[in-house]
Amino acid sequence: MNKKFNTPLSLLLGSALFFTASLNVVYAAKKDLNQEITVDSKKTAADLKNKIASYLGSVSIRQGSILISADLVQVFSNKDENSDEKSDVYLAKGSPALFQQELEDGSLISLQADEIKYQPSLNIITVAGNAVVKQAGSEVSGSKIIYNTLSEKLEAESNNNETVTTILQPTLLKKQKALKDKAKSDLDKEPKTVSETTEQAPEEATKEEGDSSVEG
Repeated sequence: MNKKFNTPLSLLLGSALFFTASLNVVYAAKKDLNQEITVDSKKTAADLKNKIASYLGSVSIRQGSILISADLVQVFSNKDENSDEKSDVYLAKGSPALFQQELEDGSLISLQADEIKYQPSLNIITVAGNAVVKQAGSEVSGSKIIYNTLSEKLEAESNNNETVTTILQPTLLKKQKALKDKAKSDLDKEPKTVSETTEQAPEEATKEEGDSSVEG
């Protein structure tokens, strides 16, 4: 029996600040999908009848901030007969295959596995086989992970004798502590005010008078 964990990212955000910029994924995805696609590979093959393009050997596909790296990538093109809209499905395989995208705040979300299925029109990324999702220092790993950029939900699944592992980094707390330490350090470095200097002056004068009387 497989174990499944369907967790809204908003819950992870509230509990451990995981995927701190998940809300920006949707906007980043839409922006990237309007960019041109560049494919680099050692070999290219096409099945025009079935509308399948295959790229083999050190494959690198870029579209905006999106990067797909794999040993093999197949692109399946489909066309809706009713709406006449075209949609592509990317199937990447590698050791591991990698999907990476930059979020609006400049941070990266990374998904890697033996196999990655990317469906831009459905906002779905499925990674299977030693699957790992990383973002902002936190990560989730399992045998299969499905990530929906629109609903902000992550579903992790494990095989019979395996577990889903989640590593959470409270990045916001670390940032707040760093800011607090910096503020304290800056306060210690601030020059003394005129009033503080004036208050110390009589004390120093008294000390000097005492020293003089001792010498006399």
